[in-house]
Amino acid sequence: MNNNTPILIENGRALLPDGDPHQGERCDILVRNGAIAEIGTGLAAKLRTEGTAFETLDATDRLVIPGFINAHYHSHDTLAKGTMDETPLETWRLLALPPQYPKRSRAEIRARTLIGALECLRSGMTTVQDMVTLYPFDPEHFEAVVEAYEEIGVRAVVALQYADIRGIETIPFWKEIFPAEYHPYLSTAAEPDKKIDQLAWFEDNVLKQQKPGARVTWALGPSAPERCTRALIERTAALSQTYDLPIFTHIYESKGMALQARLEYPDHGGSLIRRLEVEGLLGPRLNLAHSVWLMPDEIEILARTGTNVVINPLSNTKLKSGIPPIRALQDAGVSIALGCDNCSCSDAQNMFQAMKLFALLVHISDPEPGPDQSSRAFGAATTGGAHAIARSDLGRIAPGARADLVLVDLKDPSYVPLNSATRQLVYTEGGRGVDTVMVDGRVVIRNGRLATMDQDALLDEVMAVVPQFRADFAAIAARVETLKPWIAEAHRKIWAADVGTNRLFTGH
Repeated sequence: MNNNTPILIENGRALLPDGDPHQGERCDILVRNGAIAEIGTGLAAKLRTEGTAFETLDATDRLVIPGFINAHYHSHDTLAKGTMDETPLETWRLLALPPQYPKRSRAEIRARTLIGALECLRSGMTTVQDMVTLYPFDPEHFEAVVEAYEEIGVRAVVALQYADIRGIETIPFWKEIFPAEYHPYLSTAAEPDKKIDQLAWFEDNVLKQQKPGARVTWALGPSAPERCTRALIERTAALSQTYDLPIFTHIYESKGMALQARLEYPDHGGSLIRRLEVEGLLGPRLNLAHSVWLMPDEIEILARTGTNVVINPLSNTKLKSGIPPIRALQDAGVSIALGCDNCSCSDAQNMFQAMKLFALLVHISDPEPGPDQSSRAFGAATTGGAHAIARSDLGRIAPGARADLVLVDLKDPSYVPLNSATRQLVYTEGGRGVDTVMVDGRVVIRNGRLATMDQDALLDEVMAVVPQFRADFAAIAARVETLKPWIAEAHRKIWAADVGTNRLFTGH
């Protein structure tokens, strides 16, 4: 069959927008030209009567769900999964993030992008928002990222991560505690690049060359407000408006980031949210990843301005960042998406894990009975993610939506018996049941295997670059080991400070 041949997903149980969330709706789904053309029953007979040639995907014993949208992800450290255990955020930054490493090879950039995309696809993600750091910046590395996404077939919203304030200036106590000779090693997610105006390059070479309808599209990625001057934030807002682009940034991920706001922005009441409102960044195009240490009045501002939040429960718990105020955000009406964040700290690109932890954190953080969280977690992973990237044609199964679909095996023990499809997706499934994944009407995972590339050859590509990565990681880990006394001192001072709220359970 060629790419223009309609595909009929026949006789599945589909989770439709207003359908039964527990048993699904038995139906056929017709896909034409990458979009859902029709949903109904008996569509095969209708097509044969019309004389239409079509390909069939037998969905008997399959649950058909919208593809998940990973609304906060970084491809730059996919090779680092499993490299560390309990590591506070500020320490983890020194171990995992690109400014700590020598310049990478183009082969490594390609390989790490592909293996991350494969892991996302295998757990039912059809779209990734990749906030990728390429440091030092090299246009060939950017090309490698885009080419990898186009080849493997996942939908990607790519944002270069940028900043113009050095990391050491943005973490409380680091400058005063660490001896001066170690200051050059104290970086964060993105560092200023003196050799290039990365944002200007992005506009001239990427935004002005956009191709409508492409699977790889763009967003803007200011690293975090405290790492960006007002001028850079205002440039970001202007570009977002000119090109109608979503913006993704980190905010209040850790207590240290909240404390930095209290110390650095007294004119804004110690609030990054109030600062961004003055600088014109808040609004429906902006997505705030993490948002763990938000204050109640800041949540009200986000709701009033229509600003979105992306929750990353896996990394927030592992990095000791805390429990985000999910229930308060829900009650305020803030749109919430879900992300799996970095491979070095989540350590899995697995939306089932993220949905489960999202729901459980709400249960454990609020003693008052509240609304069903499995449906809200599933919504954050689908329609919430679609809202974050401004794509109303994703995250749902409906005529006119793009055919980004996942078929889950209902014969897997996770679904026997099938009491509630939504609850079992969130609380029971781990990713084992994902059988088929379709992106833009094209099957990219079939019977659990990659259908767009030679999967074994892809794995060989990855393993070819692993020895150099491991050698560099070992050298960086040894360097960080010498810094631990000062890291620990700064960490204790941050935790001793009062920022007006507590998002980490300490047992007191």
